[in-house]
Amino acid sequence: MSRGNVHFNYTSSRQDSRPACVIFRYSVNVADWEILIGESTMADNFETGETGITETDRTSAQPEVREIGAEEVMDALAKGIKDFNAKPSHMIFLGLIYPVVAILAARLAFGYDILPLLFPLVAGFALVGPLAATGLYELSRRREKGLEVRWAHMFDVFKSPSIKGIATIGVILTAIFVAWLGTAQFIYDQLFDGRTPASIAAFAHQVFMTDEGRRLMLIGTGAGWVFAMLVLATSVISIPLLLDRDVGALTAIRTSVRAMRKNPKSMTLWGIIVAASLFLGMLPAFVGLAVVVPVLGHATWHLYRKLVV
Repeated sequence: MSRGNVHFNYTSSRQDSRPACVIFRYSVNVADWEILIGESTMADNFETGETGITETDRTSAQPEVREIGAEEVMDALAKGIKDFNAKPSHMIFLGLIYPVVAILAARLAFGYDILPLLFPLVAGFALVGPLAATGLYELSRRREKGLEVRWAHMFDVFKSPSIKGIATIGVILTAIFVAWLGTAQFIYDQLFDGRTPASIAAFAHQVFMTDEGRRLMLIGTGAGWVFAMLVLATSVISIPLLLDRDVGALTAIRTSVRAMRKNPKSMTLWGIIVAASLFLGMLPAFVGLAVVVPVLGHATWHLYRKLVV
């Protein structure tokens, strides 16, 4: 794969002929986007006497991924529960969840055209969950290091050197979420000619009692699985990695994908745990999400620690 060219021009007034400053011009290609996405300025990382970037430097910057089994996945979940018990955050998440539920309920009161998107909206929460849990990763990180843990520390993520990388992944996850909603609406329109349900009962009959409805569930589930696997592969550990180390978004995503490829069974198990937990959390009027989301967020941090050296 071809690489960008690096050109250096420098002047020095030092007696030891080491450069006092380095000015560089970089021709960027796909292989080098990580320089621009959330990483610190390359010149800031130069030690006195260094005059270039070698392939060894770039290879060593890539985090090493471990191979783990089901036991490590369950241990990460257990540690997530311990973190939640040590610093319960259910009231915070109730305050975030119920305004959204209220908005959806109010929207339903003015018409049923939103009904076909109701389940995709709820299920799509899992697609942006890694971003929503960013503050929880920070709490688990501090607790692991034996530092003081207060609610205000959830906002320390905005002080992270990798905040641009985190924001970049947030934009990517939001785009995937919007694409999922568009796909779900398209599938419904194709099967039901875009007809708006007359009532909740009529919509339930459409979905559960007709051939079109059964195809909707089958095709919709398949499409949702594709989007879920995409998010799992790209973000299962990318945001925790960005909080822990000053790397770029592309490096974090690559590391997450490598973790998925190296641990397909373990990561599939984690995906099933996430999906099942979110589903169960939604059943009691969404109240369970106030516990499920924080536990999964804390557990994701510990999963990252087990996966990345």
